[in-house]
Amino acid sequence: MVFMANVIALIWDFDKTLVDGYMQDPIFAEYNVDSEEFWEKVNKLPDYYKEQGVLVNPDTIYLNHFIHCVKDGFFPGLTNEKLKELGSKIKFYNGLPDFFELTKKVIEEDKNYKKYDITVEHYIVSTGIRKMIEGSVIAKYTSGIWGCDFIEGEDSKDSSKKVISEIGFTIDNTTKTRALFEINKGVGKWDKISVNTKLAKEKRRVPFENMIYIADGPSDVPAFSVIKQNKGATLAVYAPGSMEGMKQAEHLREDGRVDMITEADYSENKMAYMWIVNKMREYADRICEIEAHKLSGNELPKHLK
Repeated sequence: MVFMANVIALIWDFDKTLVDGYMQDPIFAEYNVDSEEFWEKVNKLPDYYKEQGVLVNPDTIYLNHFIHCVKDGFFPGLTNEKLKELGSKIKFYNGLPDFFELTKKVIEEDKNYKKYDITVEHYIVSTGIRKMIEGSVIAKYTSGIWGCDFIEGEDSKDSSKKVISEIGFTIDNTTKTRALFEINKGVGKWDKISVNTKLAKEKRRVPFENMIYIADGPSDVPAFSVIKQNKGATLAVYAPGSMEGMKQAEHLREDGRVDMITEADYSENKMAYMWIVNKMREYADRICEIEAHKLSGNELPKHLK
């Protein structure tokens, strides 16, 4: 195993970060289901079950409601393949998906950074549906996707067909932090490495200080905290022109949760583009300095206490 620390990772939330709204909107459009009514019912479920003495995860209870809607005929014939197909209809914010490719080129085609094999990877860590993200136009630019998965079973109305019928895997706003550690240690990139593998900090594939986490709101505070505590960078974004979104992001900045806030427009020369690219260059310059000192055999200069 060759240990390296020359990967810069941009880690993204999905809903309201990369898209203006929710990834499930194409599902509602396909089956003519009122999205507001759907989410209103979902938001009432935690209290409904609490009255029965049952606790549920408010981040992922919507998955159960999707399965109920399939059984009740609101989403007839909904399969994982159909979810992937509908994912291709997801509309992204301005500048995407081009931004994903441009950010890689900014670093990887720079002759100063190429000397030390510095690369850029994009990851998506979402409480949404993984198959939809995989079907979206942005998937081919990513190095890893974390999301929720359904298991298929017999369609109650036609046993010869399969539909989503059980929850297979979930990511909630707390377990997003597990995904961060998997990226950090190289889970899925290096053989025999799991999130629980004991690995010295200097031997991890993507140091936290090489990470930038981009998300939209308070639900991402656990992930923001892990990144900030480990000297990475955090950015809160909001829908262009949204005063409410701006206030929410600004509250995160005032609380010290994020380093910067900006509108979710990733076009060249917009604030999000410039801030992220500038931060990536800072990281790349630091990596170059570290690698140069390794080659010289000297220790990095340290500040006097």
